Amino acid sequence: MRKHRILLADDTDDIRAVFQEGLESRGFEVVPAATVTEALRLISTESFDVLLSDLHMPDACDGFTVVNAMRHTQPNAVTLVLSSYPVLQAAMTALLLQADQVLVKPIGFAEIADIIKKKLADPSAHTALNKERVAAILERDLDPTIKSWMARVEHTEELTAIPLTYQERTGHLPTLLSDLVRRLRLGLAPHAKSPISHAAREHGILRRKQGYTVPMVVEESRILQVCIFNTLQNNLGSVDFSTVLLDVMTIADEVDSQLKQAMLGFMEALAAKASN
Repeated sequence: MRKHRILLADDTDDIRAVFQEGLESRGFEVVPAATVTEALRLISTESFDVLLSDLHMPDACDGFTVVNAMRHTQPNAVTLVLSSYPVLQAAMTALLLQADQVLVKPIGFAEIADIIKKKLADPSAHTALNKERVAAILERDLDPTIKSWMARVEHTEELTAIPLTYQERTGHLPTLLSDLVRRLRLGLAPHAKSPISHAAREHGILRRKQGYTVPMVVEESRILQVCIFNTLQNNLGSVDFSTVLLDVMTIADEVDSQLKQAMLGFMEALAAKASN
């Protein structure tokens, strides 16, 4: 009978040796890796049933790097992460969503072996690798994002000083968010030359006619960015972490660009009124 193969990634020699001996005594074949580079090489050249990786090896992001590589190269492998910080277990589980489970040290070989056997015996318990790009999430959750924005605006005395209907207040958001999604899908690097949001300029003109001030336009733009990131927070389970950093930088850049266009429109309307 073929033994299930475990890739054991840990940069501490003693821990690696003890874990290898303990797991091999329980019927597994264990292949050790002392560095991230070695782990990535093994993932790309050999097949494994299980990944057992330390979270810090030695840097905080190393565990995620190894897990991410395993999930994309060998998506059917069970992926487990070891951590010494129990108070952060929930947060790490959210950040390392591509891992099947976070195991908090100290933990015994028997418990680890039992967890591995149960997960190998029940493929339905395996975390599915079904990740979405940020653009897809924002497009899918357009309405919740707008409702979140409106809820925050309604609790901002500065903005509600000007009475507007729901449609008058939010009418511009679908187009601005669509422009943002289009920018994300173009895959342009932050600060790269990108399409100008004409809707943002029109929004600035409209806000001036509605009686907004410059600080009010800036404040509602700030709230929009907060709501966009809140939407991503609510969808951590489906975010593609391999691209999320670039996407977040692009969001910040595009929201700033849209604010600039809105202010240009605002000043254009202000100048037109002054000339009349």
